[in-house]
Amino acid sequence: MSSRVERDFADRLGSLPGPTRTLLLIAAAEPVGDAGLLVRAAAALEITPDVEPAKTAGLIDFRGSIRFRHPLVRSAVYHQADPEERRAVHRALAAATDPAADPDRRAWHAAQAASGPDEDVAAGLEQAADRARQRGGIAAEAVLLERAAQLTPDAWSRGRRAVAAAEAHFSAAAPDRATEQATLAELCPLSSLDRARPARLRARILFARSRSDEAAPLLLEAAAQFAAVQSPLARETYLEAISATIFAGRLHGPAGARAAAVAARGSGAPPSGSQAADLLLDGVAALLADGYDTGLTVLRGALELLANEELPTREATMRWLLLAPVALEAFIHYAWDLHAWDILATRAVRLARDVGALGALPPALIYAGGVHIHYGDFAEAARMIDEADAIAAATGHAPHKYATLVLAAWRGDADVAAGIIEDARASAVERGEVSLLGAMGYIQGVLFNGLARYEEALVAARSGIEHDGFNFTGLSLVEHVEAATRCGKLDQARASLARLVELTRAADSGWARGACARSQALLADGDEADSLYRTAIEEFGRGRVAVEVARTHLLYGEWLRRSRRPSLAREQLRAAYEMFDGMRADAFAERARRELIATGEHVRARVTKPAADLTPQESQIATLAADGMTNAKIGAELFISPHTVEWHLRKVYTKLGINSRRALPDALVTAPAVDTKERGSDGTRQNRHERSLRSPRTTRPR
Repeated sequence: MSSRVERDFADRLGSLPGPTRTLLLIAAAEPVGDAGLLVRAAAALEITPDVEPAKTAGLIDFRGSIRFRHPLVRSAVYHQADPEERRAVHRALAAATDPAADPDRRAWHAAQAASGPDEDVAAGLEQAADRARQRGGIAAEAVLLERAAQLTPDAWSRGRRAVAAAEAHFSAAAPDRATEQATLAELCPLSSLDRARPARLRARILFARSRSDEAAPLLLEAAAQFAAVQSPLARETYLEAISATIFAGRLHGPAGARAAAVAARGSGAPPSGSQAADLLLDGVAALLADGYDTGLTVLRGALELLANEELPTREATMRWLLLAPVALEAFIHYAWDLHAWDILATRAVRLARDVGALGALPPALIYAGGVHIHYGDFAEAARMIDEADAIAAATGHAPHKYATLVLAAWRGDADVAAGIIEDARASAVERGEVSLLGAMGYIQGVLFNGLARYEEALVAARSGIEHDGFNFTGLSLVEHVEAATRCGKLDQARASLARLVELTRAADSGWARGACARSQALLADGDEADSLYRTAIEEFGRGRVAVEVARTHLLYGEWLRRSRRPSLAREQLRAAYEMFDGMRADAFAERARRELIATGEHVRARVTKPAADLTPQESQIATLAADGMTNAKIGAELFISPHTVEWHLRKVYTKLGINSRRALPDALVTAPAVDTKERGSDGTRQNRHERSLRSPRTTRPR
């Protein structure tokens, strides 16, 4: 269709006078449609601006400026001209553009007019790229630098500009073009510093696309090259290498990360120029090489800087975004600090949006989504995860499975979670993302403990512990203690508790203290158990870890019921049920409901709607697909690609438990929810939720 329409426009163009065709070519080459600029360019080409024949042919409108009647008219005009005609028009436009008022447009037209290498033009493009960078125009910067490299006659300068173009394309979430420019750069003579930059870039691209274990040694090699030439880039590259070893899990694991930390310490690398980055590297290196006490002391000193450090340039912001995941992993899994997690993740999302860093935004959103999972706000978490996945799919980056899996586990839908877990396991094996395989232990531990399938939870959590990576090891221990006590494996529970106490001792946060107290309560009796459960609720509440507050109410209530204190048990179980039900943590809510019934409470099960688990975008896409729209039409309606539509539909099918779009209409029609007798309004439930976090109901049994 498009080609036929374009041919029709081309036929009409052929009947126009030569000067009119040239005028249209000027307009096609200058999309702003500035009438004054067009007149000046026409004068430079010594033609009389006559638009009437083009208006009569139905190709343009002219009301102070030229407007093409259809986008394909512009395309037909531009591509029908031969290269020399296009260069002549761009040359005229460059000459007609005020260099003081609009230097970037002038530089671009001069570049399009060039027929071969031209250092003056290339330098103008590089300056325009710098201005684009200062405005936050990452994609524009990348394109300008790429063209500057193409027009650079000197091989050394061409290589330097190609390296800069490659890095800009990576920042703009264009990994294929980044790789192309890195390859071109490596064909040129490069300084020692510039040789290390493509090496680091290739490792970053590999890690962004696949979380592959191959990225870590490449980053270490690049860091060593930077250190050898005393580049400030060395320290942040060592941090990236440590991060990559953490994600690589067992293949590099703690030994690999410690080796990276030791290498960083012994490299003699100069300060990075960022006090926060330097403190972060010192803290992570101390954490890995010297132990938790020393490392966390340094890391806490870095938090204030990471949260508030001024970032005056886009480069400083991009460096901060590259280092944020390392800081977040440390504060989540070593400091057990949900507040720091929230501060850093929120800042990462804001900064990534501010500078248009599409490569950095998905992981930032994933970390922010994880915060909301632990706050018990599953709907907001799902929104953030969905946005992250959509951006990753559109930019060719690997999807971030962690938060999706954790959310599925907390929601407790075994069928949905099983599908997502199996898909994640297969992709993790394919990509070598070993850390994701280890995280499955914690994730399935949560899922199976919620479903009261304790034998399966025991096996899953043990897998997470035996993986012995950095991610989720401590949390896997928490799940293992609960599952082991429920299965009567008390020796296993005590062993995991001892390790958990050691892991959390240095953290000394509400989250860490709550996890220890609750795990100890599971192995205690009488007044000691009662006191530990109350302590756990208070500590989790102080740390605002709502999902763990609810779980502790549940475990406390279960213990009270088995201790033949039904009235007090009912109070704790009702708090757990209301919190879990409000979160849509369905498996834990059902577990609490069953326990409440066992105390004599009358509670009706809520009839869930599978469609309620869909994110707003998934629901919209599913509805349009159920109405018979094709992926292409849905994409056009929602301004996304058909590929992205199909990707969302696969997620919809998994959540709804169906295999094709033919089943969508029936799957989207479900019964309304039935409320329980005990619940109040949504507002009341929220108030109770908040009250439970502020001052939990922890009456001591008498």
